[in-house]
Amino acid sequence: MPVEVLTTRQARARRTAHEARVDAWVARHLERRREGLPHPVHDFLFSYYSQRPAALRRWHPGYGVVVPSAEHLSFKGYTSVPGGATVADEHVASQHVLLTTLLRLLRATASRPAQLGCFGMHEWAMVYRLDQESVRHASLPLRLGPSGTDEVVEGHRIACSHFDAFRFFTAPARPRNTLQPGRDDRASFEQPGCLHAGMDLYKHAFRLTPMVPSELVADCFALARDIRVLDMRASPYDLSGLGYSPVRVETTEGKQEYVAAQRSFAERGAPLRDALVKECERLLAG
Repeated sequence: MPVEVLTTRQARARRTAHEARVDAWVARHLERRREGLPHPVHDFLFSYYSQRPAALRRWHPGYGVVVPSAEHLSFKGYTSVPGGATVADEHVASQHVLLTTLLRLLRATASRPAQLGCFGMHEWAMVYRLDQESVRHASLPLRLGPSGTDEVVEGHRIACSHFDAFRFFTAPARPRNTLQPGRDDRASFEQPGCLHAGMDLYKHAFRLTPMVPSELVADCFALARDIRVLDMRASPYDLSGLGYSPVRVETTEGKQEYVAAQRSFAERGAPLRDALVKECERLLAG
């Protein structure tokens, strides 16, 4: 049963703050979309993940909270209660499979030490032995050219633990990976040092909408947005035209820079992962 009833003023303040925070992220994205000008860094979280900007902007207080707003009754998962609307017990029960699966993955990831020796080679393996016209971001030049990029891949140990990165490796690059993560064994491979595992906290959070507070979803988005910048700066692409200096992971200094940033993101992600674990536990217990 709900344990907190928000006043109109409280609900409006939280909603307004959330919308303003999200607007600062999505306004330029929406402008670019109208103008047909894609951005390889900042559009990723809206093109790769299924959450649309409007859904990210929509505020939810989370399960166990009553909002004095009829508007929420039009959103999936809500029910009418005295004083307003709240996420229905029936909706939470219907998400049992998602909650148990996600809780297992989050706990398994958190139980492992961060592995910081991949040096972002997943992005390089995605363009291995491709010409410039065939790479995903063909409008961006490869910083070292196709042959130089291939040499970097061939000169490094590839150790990608994240299936959703590994599945985009080119065919010649796949056997070079020391791990072979699969679609159905993510909990056996995920580890908190992985940039994509950090970005996926956003995916996990929005999949739990409206059962978790939108503020937590936004916190995960903020982390994912910062991680994506490092992901592309350390990639083989030249993003200098967009104002991004490269993290030259093919060099000793670049590796050190990458590892330091990777460690920082793992530390930032830990409390968010823990918060999602606690939310899953609370929802399953309820």
